[in-house]
Amino acid sequence: MKRVIVLMTVLCMAVGLYAQTTVEFWHAMTGKNGEMVQTICDQFNASQKEYKVVPVYKGSYVDTMNAGIAAFRAGQAPAIIQVYEVGTATMMAAKNAIKPVYQLMAENNMKWDPNIYIPTIKSYYSTSDGRMLSMPFNSSTAVMYYNKDAFRKAGLDPEKPPVTWPEFFEVAKKLKASGMEGGFSTNWISWIQLENFCAWHNIPFGTRSNGFDGLDTTLVFNSPITVRHFQNIYDLSKTGVFIYGGRENKANPLFTSGRVGMHFESIGGYGNMKANCKFDFGVARLPYYPDVPGAPQNSIIGGASLWVFNGRPAAEYKTVAEFFNFISKPEIQSLWHKATGYLPVTQAAYELTKSQGYYKDNPGLEVAIKQLTNKTPTPNSMGVRFGNMPIIREIEDQIWEDILSGKISVKAGLDKMVSEGNKTLREFEKLYK
Repeated sequence: MKRVIVLMTVLCMAVGLYAQTTVEFWHAMTGKNGEMVQTICDQFNASQKEYKVVPVYKGSYVDTMNAGIAAFRAGQAPAIIQVYEVGTATMMAAKNAIKPVYQLMAENNMKWDPNIYIPTIKSYYSTSDGRMLSMPFNSSTAVMYYNKDAFRKAGLDPEKPPVTWPEFFEVAKKLKASGMEGGFSTNWISWIQLENFCAWHNIPFGTRSNGFDGLDTTLVFNSPITVRHFQNIYDLSKTGVFIYGGRENKANPLFTSGRVGMHFESIGGYGNMKANCKFDFGVARLPYYPDVPGAPQNSIIGGASLWVFNGRPAAEYKTVAEFFNFISKPEIQSLWHKATGYLPVTQAAYELTKSQGYYKDNPGLEVAIKQLTNKTPTPNSMGVRFGNMPIIREIEDQIWEDILSGKISVKAGLDKMVSEGNKTLREFEKLYK
């Protein structure tokens, strides 16, 4: 009998010794990016025996966020959820639903320094006084892609892409004159030609530090420089120099098929360009208007971060803290960066990748990093953090299409974007105030 008791005791101790705490990580990554999420989780799980992170694909960014909110209300939320950057204000407003990352790491005695993250990335996911709320994960920024072969055909230097908007428009005209269907196109008119445009020129997109300092914020991006910019694009659409390819990233085929010579897209699309462009292409910084004081400033991020839900057991929070510490390691960030095209979120990961000579063969990725870190972020260039931002972007897209079809003038269109967007902001403020 004593032997049986001893054996059972040993077995219980063994089970306790190797018991793992398992947490779910809901995400929206597909294809190669989804494979890399699985790879990183597998590496973390293999690095120790106490914790296990299980990635679960939940659909698009919108689907994943909605699923997480519904699960929290039902008391069945995962420990970790990936939320795209325009959902940040909504997550912040739902204060009882989240456990801030700075609090999570402190409670679990992690030796963690938020200053290791690239400033523009860190500031976006932090309060105005620097407390990080979510963990940066897949970060990107907008860049200009250009067809080097088309440049050569048009008699342009393929190693000297246009730097300013006046130069850019002249190059676009020459590309069309050389026989191309159009000179340029753009994805994400709201994110690239409004949000990033304002940050790059250090002008406000909205009040209250672009929404960072409170819900009582208003949109103010209908400034003279923005009106001038949209008027320039509209005028070139009338001559076919600019070709509109649709909302979000629907314009990519215009560039990859060789129909236009220049194109604005996320650096996160770099892998797609390498896979689909049958020509020599380059990556360059966003152009700027040289008569705007202080330009260029810095571009802002897109992508997503990882949020932690409240109400989970302490053991799960310890697992999440260990996982966050793991994915912040330079070698893990560098692996993610090189495999996906997303930016490394820490300075150490960037330096490691650079020391390995990776940017000699992939210079476009470093262009994006240098642009994002061009200057210390200001209240105008930390990013935009407004409630109902996905709805506001839909408003901007629709009115931009109305401008292109001649239903409304550029100035009246931008004014309408602002007025309709501000109505949406007031609805959000009323809901969460």
